[in-house]
Order: sequence, then structure tokens, then C-alpha cells
Amino acid sequence: MLAKGSKLFSIFSFRCPRCHEGKFLKNKIYDYRHFTSVRKSCEVCQQNFIIEPSFYYGSMYVAYALGVALMVAIITLNYLFFVEFSFLRAFGGIVIAMLIFSPLINALSKIIWANLFISFDQKFHKRKK
Repeated sequence: MLAKGSKLFSIFSFRCPRCHEGKFLKNKIYDYRHFTSVRKSCEVCQQNFIIEPSFYYGSMYVAYALGVALMVAIITLNYLFFVEFSFLRAFGGIVIAMLIFSPLINALSKIIWANLFISFDQKFHKRKK
């Protein structure tokens, strides 16, 4: 289990990068009506998640890297599990995987981007008694 205070805890639990308590996203990841909407601020520590206008446009670079990693994984699996490589099978697998995982990639890219600019602050961490 990832410990609070680490960037990975904030990223994989989609929690506030500053306090690791408040939720980062407004809705669930696969809620297509509100596609990975980020909250304006944390309800626990009041950290502003919209640091500047168009802040999350930078997360497109992270989403691109995650998408490329997914494509490389699918092509590698294609090489490992099939005797003969098929471009069409690889392309079809990539298309299906991107359709399934694009909301997750979008949400992960935003929380990773926010974690690059917002640091954990111990004073906002609630201690369990």
C-alpha cells in the first residue's frame, strides 16, 4: 500500500496533491457527461487546483506519454502472444485499448500534471487516532 505523503499515493488515489485528503476530480473517471472535470479547489486544505488559466493544457504532454506507453505495451503483447506479427491486429488492439482507457489516461495525466506543481504539505495531513 502506498503511504500518504508520496506523489504516487496522490496520483493513484486521485487525491489532493497538497493534503492527500480531498478529492481531485468532481466526478468518477468514467462519467462521460463530465469527462474528468477537476474541482476548483480542495475541500480540505483549500488548495486551488486551477493554478492559472488553461493550466491543464500541459497535461496533454503527460497524456501523450501514457498513450505511447499503452501502445508499446500492446505491440509487445502482440509480439509475445502471437507467432506472426499482424499490423491490423496491433492497430485494432490499440484502438480498442484507447477507447477503453482514454478517460483513465486523461484523469491520470491531470493528476500527474498537478503533482508536478503542487507539493505535499505535512501540516494539512490529518492524523488517524
